Amino acid sequence: MKALLFIVLIACLIAWSGSYEGAEMDVLPVMVAAVLLIFSIQWLAFIPAYLWQTERYYDLLGSATYIAVTSAAVVLSGRFDTRSLLLVLLIVVWAARLGSFLFLRIMQDGSDSRFDKIKPSPLLFFRTWSLQGLWVTVTAGAALAAITSGAAAKLQWWDGFAIGLWLVGFGTEAIADRQKRLFRRQCSSAKFITTGLWAYSRHPNYFGEIMLWAAVALLAVPQLQGWQYFTLVSPLFVYLLLTRVSGVVLLEHKSDRRWGDDPDYLEYKARTPVLVPKLRP
Repeated sequence: MKALLFIVLIACLIAWSGSYEGAEMDVLPVMVAAVLLIFSIQWLAFIPAYLWQTERYYDLLGSATYIAVTSAAVVLSGRFDTRSLLLVLLIVVWAARLGSFLFLRIMQDGSDSRFDKIKPSPLLFFRTWSLQGLWVTVTAGAALAAITSGAAAKLQWWDGFAIGLWLVGFGTEAIADRQKRLFRRQCSSAKFITTGLWAYSRHPNYFGEIMLWAAVALLAVPQLQGWQYFTLVSPLFVYLLLTRVSGVVLLEHKSDRRWGDDPDYLEYKARTPVLVPKLRP
């Protein structure tokens, strides 16, 4: 229960800070409505997911939420300036690519072992869906605050750096995901991948994701004001979650249990950085 209260508290802080001097509807700020929409989707989706004991639509719904909430934010706030539309485009493209990739993967695999001990417990499963709501809220927080902001900032030449960073991050994540998926088809899950981008980093897909969200935050900065700057916690949140809570931590432990006594694996770990790629494999 404490975890759920923490999730709600952080989401409320993002909604409140992102609403500073922002667009409003008849009864509440658009930013608050966006956060409510995010959690409404997750909590409604939890009901059939628990009843059917399935996690197959978890990642797909998460990605669909990014698309729905950013699109709704730009429409409800009436912000159709170039920067706001670009933020929506970057998030929609990323979410569509990752969501379809993860959905096809779980449909082919049949299940996700991470949920085996979570699904039977209504509280744990509900918390997992709530965590996804928090993930969407915080990661997209800076973009949503910029889209619903009362300030407007035209694109400048230095915004090209943010766009370039996003392209590199998006490309890194997409290529790494595809390389690993093809490797799994050819070699099964009994072996670990050491080729392609995985020769430069043990988790290049997560490195790409951190980069692209940092780029989104940079692109959002010119339209933020006052308390909205708090939403720039987004890239830091992504980094900490992927490297300290899930993602890297879980996969490293899983790999160590599976191949911890394999000399080739130990050599791979010794020469390959965990996250930030080195120039030579």
